[in-house]
Amino acid sequence: MNNDPEIQFFIETEFTLSSEQELQRWLIDVLQSEAKELGYLNFILLSDDALLEMNKNYLDHDYYTDVITFDLSNSDIISGEIYISIDRVIDNANELNKEVDDELHRVMVHGLLHLVGYDDKSPEDKELMTSKEDKYLHLRPF
Repeated sequence: MNNDPEIQFFIETEFTLSSEQELQRWLIDVLQSEAKELGYLNFILLSDDALLEMNKNYLDHDYYTDVITFDLSNSDIISGEIYISIDRVIDNANELNKEVDDELHRVMVHGLLHLVGYDDKSPEDKELMTSKEDKYLHLRPF
């Protein structure tokens, strides 16, 4: 069994992820900036319909979303699974006039920030989460 920290990407749709190694390095840098250690992270990219079914089955929510995060962390060692609707990401990028990769990275770091302990339920929490997302997006080296 491999006990090395790792980030893996699983794509269950017709989407090609670019720069996997750079993404891994950047996400690890985000964790280190938050004084956390990486256990393992799985990013699973899927369709709107697949994520809607997960939202219904696991969270009892009957609506589309861009990301669902399952926290499997242990103290300061961050582990989890982050499910992302690539359909939502593409639609949001088009609506916001952003590049798809930029929107995808925003959603990835959003899920990661949830694992670190940030929430977005209240307006204040949402503002802090958005400022953290913006900070880390600007620090991407690619």
